[in-house]
Amino acid sequence: MDQHTEKMNPRATVGADVVRIASVSEVLKVRGRYHAWCVDRFGREKWRDDIENTVCTAGKNLALDTILAGSSYTVVGPYMGLISSVSYSAIAAADTQASHAGWTEAGVTNAPTYTIPRKTAVFSSAAAGAKALSSALAFAITGSGTIKGCFLIYGTGALTTIDNTAGTLLSAGLFTGGDKVVANTDTVNVSWSLAL
Repeated sequence: MDQHTEKMNPRATVGADVVRIASVSEVLKVRGRYHAWCVDRFGREKWRDDIENTVCTAGKNLALDTILAGSSYTVVGPYMGLISSVSYSAIAAADTQASHAGWTEAGVTNAPTYTIPRKTAVFSSAAAGAKALSSALAFAITGSGTIKGCFLIYGTGALTTIDNTAGTLLSAGLFTGGDKVVANTDTVNVSWSLAL
């Protein structure tokens, strides 16, 4: 009788799967927002509007250099002004305080006029990734005209003097609802916040 022998050849198998996990990223966006309202001399509200502003490249660069490379830094300003409708064509991210060919500042040369100087921004402590003015800035209008929006400057050389071109332009923006007409004795109140 034949004897059959079964042979078994053991074989080890190793398997591997690569699971690719989606990359984790966080995008840091700088978002500034103005909120403005106008009251007449009796305190009656005439209009209210918001501005989702352009945070200008020069302002972003100064903020980054200050945050990430500064050893000691004292803020100059910030100062806020109004944008006139006179000679307006555009606001651009590349605008600087010294060169913003698409818009002019209201207040002295360009209507409307308001009590000088530019308004000094005072901020509350940052919370929830945002920093806001501690109270609205009041522009007492002394001569009628049309405003298109607001701007904010700061940094070395920045001054409260209207039409001065020194300092760094942080933001500029237009009213969402369009141009705003103001009259002598009106007050334009503006608040601003910056979120990261």
